[in-house]
Amino acid sequence: MYPELFSIGGVTLYSYGLCILVGVVFAYLFYAKHSKQYGMNKDQLSEMFLWCIFGVFVGGKLFFFLEKPAHYLAHPDDFFDNMGSGFVFYGSFLFTVPILVWWYRKHKFPVWDMVDLLGLGGAMVHACGKIGCFMAGCCHGVQCSPRWGVVFDHPKTHADPAGVPLYPVQLWDAGIVFVVILFLLWLLPRKQFAGQIFLIYGMWYAVGRFATENFRGDEERGFLFNGLLTHSQFIAIVVFTICLGLYYWRYKRSRKEGRL
Repeated sequence: MYPELFSIGGVTLYSYGLCILVGVVFAYLFYAKHSKQYGMNKDQLSEMFLWCIFGVFVGGKLFFFLEKPAHYLAHPDDFFDNMGSGFVFYGSFLFTVPILVWWYRKHKFPVWDMVDLLGLGGAMVHACGKIGCFMAGCCHGVQCSPRWGVVFDHPKTHADPAGVPLYPVQLWDAGIVFVVILFLLWLLPRKQFAGQIFLIYGMWYAVGRFATENFRGDEERGFLFNGLLTHSQFIAIVVFTICLGLYYWRYKRSRKEGRL
């Protein structure tokens, strides 16, 4: 597609970065609107987003490194030369959530309610980021029939191989996330217990990601159990199991407390 939109005076606007920025703006506006009811002011909101950026960057790059640690230890330039790309969603997800839970507790915010807002805000960034992946050509699918595929032929595309039809897995993932965003926006004022929004998002995407991984073409990310599962499929199983257990616990607790 179009990894670079245009350049002016030596400054290049990258489509992936622009899509992430659009997602962050939507997430910020959403969080600013809904976090007021829990007493969060603008300074705290800005501080929280700084922690988010830190967690997303460090977690995404850490998991990217852990996919091929021996290679990157032997060839560190391959890692540091691409600091603006090469992120793993689940790394960002699993690293950022604990950081923000700690931050919510520190400022005495209702953790589960705030995490619900985090789930929706994060989903907005996530969906826009997947569109950015499509534009850049990364996270693509395997080669397929021209009827079902998209050809990435831009000279600077990240797709490998380029110039042949590949499944547009990025758009599938984006569609999965956009669908759950619409559902969760509807559910937000109707939720049965605090944490329900976030946990549904976690389970929904885990199932969707497990399925789309079967069509992913970036096999260098590696497999586990003699090729049975990809790293992301294994993490998706873990995330789904944990979210399902927490969902049951939160539901039973709410019933016990007479909230349902």
